[in-house]
Amino acid sequence: MHSHHPPTLSPLCRAATAGSALLLVVGTAAAPAAADAAPGGRSTLTVAVAQQVDSFNPFTAQLAVTTNILSHIYDPLVTNDQETANPAPALAESWDTSEDGLTWTFHLRDDVTFSDGEPLTSDDVVWTFTTIMENESAAIANGSYVAGFEEVTAPDDHTVVVELAEPQATMESLTVPIVPRHVWEPIVESEGDAFAEYPADGDALPSVGSGPFVLTSHERGRSITLQANPDHWNGAPGFDDLVFRYYPEKDAAVEALRSGEVSFVYELTAAQADALSEASDIAVNFADGKRFQAFTVNPGAVTQDGEEFGDGHPALADRTLRRAIVMAIDNQEIVDKAHGGRATAAGGYIPARYADFHWSLEGAEAVLAFDPDSANAMLDEAGYEMGDDGVRVSPDGDRLELRMHVHQDRPDNVSAGKIIVERLADIGIEVENLTVDPGVLSDALYAAEYDLIFTGWTVNPDPDYVFGIHTCDALPTEPGTMQGDAYFCNEEYDELYAEQLQEYDRAARAEIIHGLQRILYEEAVVNVMTYPDIREAYRTDQIQEGTLLTQPAEGGNIWGQDGYWAFWAARPVEGGPGSGPAAGGVSTGVWVGVGAVALVLVAGGAFWLFRRRATAEDRE
Repeated sequence: MHSHHPPTLSPLCRAATAGSALLLVVGTAAAPAAADAAPGGRSTLTVAVAQQVDSFNPFTAQLAVTTNILSHIYDPLVTNDQETANPAPALAESWDTSEDGLTWTFHLRDDVTFSDGEPLTSDDVVWTFTTIMENESAAIANGSYVAGFEEVTAPDDHTVVVELAEPQATMESLTVPIVPRHVWEPIVESEGDAFAEYPADGDALPSVGSGPFVLTSHERGRSITLQANPDHWNGAPGFDDLVFRYYPEKDAAVEALRSGEVSFVYELTAAQADALSEASDIAVNFADGKRFQAFTVNPGAVTQDGEEFGDGHPALADRTLRRAIVMAIDNQEIVDKAHGGRATAAGGYIPARYADFHWSLEGAEAVLAFDPDSANAMLDEAGYEMGDDGVRVSPDGDRLELRMHVHQDRPDNVSAGKIIVERLADIGIEVENLTVDPGVLSDALYAAEYDLIFTGWTVNPDPDYVFGIHTCDALPTEPGTMQGDAYFCNEEYDELYAEQLQEYDRAARAEIIHGLQRILYEEAVVNVMTYPDIREAYRTDQIQEGTLLTQPAEGGNIWGQDGYWAFWAARPVEGGPGSGPAAGGVSTGVWVGVGAVALVLVAGGAFWLFRRRATAEDRE
């Protein structure tokens, strides 16, 4: 047996409404206030967010904003250490593997309770994984983690055994939210095939979890409120309330930070970050990027059964044209002009922050490096004739006029879009620059009614997920059900993907992952342009210096961590603005009780489920 005992954690270390969210409670056991809260008041850490959540259902939520919030409500078996970002224990204190790597035994903590007072046992873990394995509707967000599981069993209350069909390299990255069986089993049984759409009209969404915070309210388009769980096994959070307040425009969020209305803002533009660096009572954090900015090309959308749909430009099925488009764009120009120099020119799918898995374009491998002259020559040779108006026509007679969808809520994307329009004009391609709301962009992506579309992903320390979304199995089963951000299917790619997932040796696995990136690069369907730096800011008169932890400790980020470290460890400044009464909050003692806590979303007596699809730019 191989035993794994990661270091212990440092002690510091699509539901929506047009109206309001009401909390239904059973029980009123009192709970102590968090440390450093103002006497008689409640301390509140407020985060400015731009995107609406897609779902509070942990089985289906995919948007980055939602998964970040849910990581504070539900604990996984395994997390990532705050200081190093390496795999670390969460609900599982340690784990063992068999010599052949096919049996994994997880040893659970014996001191974990859910927020309704019920103990968390191995039965909850087994039920969570088994439900994802057996219910397609429950596998939307985390199905890739259990794809190789044969059986999950519980020899006792604090031991979980996973039997694998094949070795699976992601076994130390099981960040699947573990839910209480006693709450969710009745829901799954009653909803059946409709579970992917849960919650629906009139349904209650349970917020019972084992994490450091509890979801207590959601006002659509306004705010989401979490309250501290004083009985969390890793210690109570420093703030009583964690509020996520909506600001669709980043400039408005920045002004709210300046005025003290919010405590923390992320995804700043370079200009905003530089300006805030000079402001009093505000600190700016810069970190290496975890995400990439890209645009995908519609090569012709099909379902897994081969059904064609959408209205992508037919010429984009030609790899030569797609490659010429990539060669016409200078990624360094986008870094300099769109990001103000605060990004890294990209090519590979994995940001440079993850050194082992990062693949850089060097020498002979940089076959699609910026070279507009060669791009023009390629198109000439392939029969794309230049028209008198400077726009080419395909060999089939189709004028190269393409639509490009760009997020209007991301200034760096807007600037990059303008650059792309100019550069593609240099090779005879006319671009209609559609700078649109994220929801409009999302609808176009899932309907395949686009030609070029801005995308991007936040990459986890283990990159399996972002490669899994480009396998043939990730193609939609029917129009509108795509799991990824590109209609891509490649047999060689699928073989390499399966190979990397079975490789436990990190160096050997990295080489395979480099090969996956090479295929994506050369096929020119997913075209990575930059790795934007992380730029975020917070109020130093609301959050004690040194308590808003970054991950990793040196040069790391605050928002989008793999875990809950930053907002859990943060402590209010005594007597500061963040230590006053929480607007719209419910007292700490209200939600902890003998019964289940449920969040009911009401809008004039009727519930409206927000189901607009996530864009890849917003996802994990």
